[in-house]
Amino acid sequence: MAVLAESGSNPDVELLYDINGLAKEAPHWFDRIMEFVGEYGLVLALVLLVLWCWWSVRRSAGSGSDSGDQAASSVAALVWAPLAAAVAVLVNVPIRGFVERPRPFRDHQGLDVLVSGKTDYSFVSDHATITMALGVGLFIANRKFGIAGIGLALLEGFCRVYMGVHYPTDVVGGFALGTAVVLLLAPGAMALLTPVTKAVGRSSWGAWLIRRRSSAGEALVPGARTPAAAEERDLAA
Repeated sequence: MAVLAESGSNPDVELLYDINGLAKEAPHWFDRIMEFVGEYGLVLALVLLVLWCWWSVRRSAGSGSDSGDQAASSVAALVWAPLAAAVAVLVNVPIRGFVERPRPFRDHQGLDVLVSGKTDYSFVSDHATITMALGVGLFIANRKFGIAGIGLALLEGFCRVYMGVHYPTDVVGGFALGTAVVLLLAPGAMALLTPVTKAVGRSSWGAWLIRRRSSAGEALVPGARTPAAAEERDLAA
């Protein structure tokens, strides 16, 4: 396939130079921070955000069956988020092979490349795809966490261009791919995952994955009597 951007007159290339130019003007220590954040930090932050959302969902789940089912649906969405990211990366494999777009530093001189050893194709960005898939998956589970996740994904896209390893359109393509995979496959994925998480939530061995334990140390399983409730019933009898 033809290269998607070949000259400096291309707006994609101009924006690449504008954003990557910030790296040339920044101090060395700041570039090292951006290198870590763009390569590992934001992906790790999104994974931790997914875990934080799961912890928040299970802590806020009440003992009623309706609340338990709602929590199970949210947990199912949180399970879908990393699965969707993995699916999106797999979908990207043939896309990269079809487009065959070289990394920008191979075709354009004067870029400040913060990460060396990138020999694969550029379009689309795996990092942008993964982070946006996680962010949109989080949004399905919880809007507040989802907005934060999408914000981190946007920052990841900026970092990839800042680092000189992707064109802006590589990032936009990754955002589109991650979002499309999450949303288009979500109905089928949720239809499969939600009954599983509901069954886990009603079980005695896996209820803690869906809802917090009571102060007595027992999982709040719908229909299960707490020790206090059992004592009150015995006294009434």
